[in-house]
Amino acid sequence: MPGSKEIRTKIKSVQNTRKITKAMEMVAASKMRKAQERMRAARPYSEKIRRLAANLSQANVTEYRHAFLSRGEVAEVKRVGLIVVTTDKGLCGGLNTNVLRQALSSMRQWQAGGVTDIQVTCIGNKGLGFMQRAGAKVISHVTHLGDTPHLDKLVGPVKVMIDAFRNGELDAVHLAYTRFINTMKQEPVIEPLLPLSGERMGTPERSWDYLYEPDAQVVIDELLLRYVEALIYQGVAENMASEQSARMVAMKAATDNAGSVIKELQLIYNKARQAAITKEISEIVGGAAAIAG
Repeated sequence: MPGSKEIRTKIKSVQNTRKITKAMEMVAASKMRKAQERMRAARPYSEKIRRLAANLSQANVTEYRHAFLSRGEVAEVKRVGLIVVTTDKGLCGGLNTNVLRQALSSMRQWQAGGVTDIQVTCIGNKGLGFMQRAGAKVISHVTHLGDTPHLDKLVGPVKVMIDAFRNGELDAVHLAYTRFINTMKQEPVIEPLLPLSGERMGTPERSWDYLYEPDAQVVIDELLLRYVEALIYQGVAENMASEQSARMVAMKAATDNAGSVIKELQLIYNKARQAAITKEISEIVGGAAAIAG
């Protein structure tokens, strides 16, 4: 059994760790509320532009067909792009592990299905490090986004992937991120991003037709690009809300575990101290008996 001094040192160390995890839990709880507010604030915009894009995709535009829509007619997918959204920091449970495991599994399935080229864009430091270690073909990345998603930081790396699809270098693009369900549940998902499908955009309630100013190409190009950017931004916002929720839960579990460890160490310390006291009493009694004898 370790000595009393060693046990007291361990108890002090675990108590200090518990203070840190408790502080991180409170910080994550505060950031989580803000992240959820940003995520929910972005949803109405994403829904509105989704409806507009769905109406536009069904409109009678005979003079121009955007690459994001017409490329959906590719019979066999041989080249795939994947945008992976992860966190920059750890200590958030299995959040990154789950989405990266699913991304790696999808990449293997695509390769088994005949895909010859997979290009990856990483949003977040954890995903970038994982994909580099896995030997993936990373064509662009962005890290250190902070606690607030900024579209201007995302546009550059994402544009590399979008341009590759537009130029015919990719047949499909997918988006991997962690969807926020609630504080206790986050779900890793991989969704098709390009080409824009009716399933993703939804079917409009009625047929639409538009008058374009200055012309159909300029309007459609701008709108569909903004739609794709809105999907990616929403994915990043969902991932950040999931990150703070997962970190809060993980730090709470760590704090609770630290409390359990402290109780166990205190019990061991009390037993060690009682054993030492009993030993001293036995020595005193034995000495007194020897003197009396």
